[in-house]
Amino acid sequence: MLNKGLRDEEKIRIDNVLKTLRTLIFVPYPLSHLQKSDIENQLKEFGLNVETLVNYSNEDLITLLNRLHFDWEQLEQFGDILIEFSKEENYNFEDKALAIYQYIQQESKVFSFGINGKIASAKAKK
Repeated sequence: MLNKGLRDEEKIRIDNVLKTLRTLIFVPYPLSHLQKSDIENQLKEFGLNVETLVNYSNEDLITLLNRLHFDWEQLEQFGDILIEFSKEENYNFEDKALAIYQYIQQESKVFSFGINGKIASAKAKK
């Protein structure tokens, strides 16, 4: 387990990468080659790239994110990023996002209407 200081540093690092990914992915037009490259570089911070993200099973992805010490909020943000990335590109990450949302709802032991809404929305897209 990480001590408090390292845990705080890790949380800040993860938050910064997620924030950068959100700004790269939440654009109102198709991504340029440079933006895709920037996304790949940010995913590398988590030991991922788009190809490995496609190939990871839902369980393996959740295991990886847990090993990286993602908290519930960060997991939710990563799920949101996967949903948005699926809208803009020819990738289908909705199943991975749904698995992340369901994992949060089940494992956090706290019912969240927001997560429940995201689960319903992701299931409706199937």
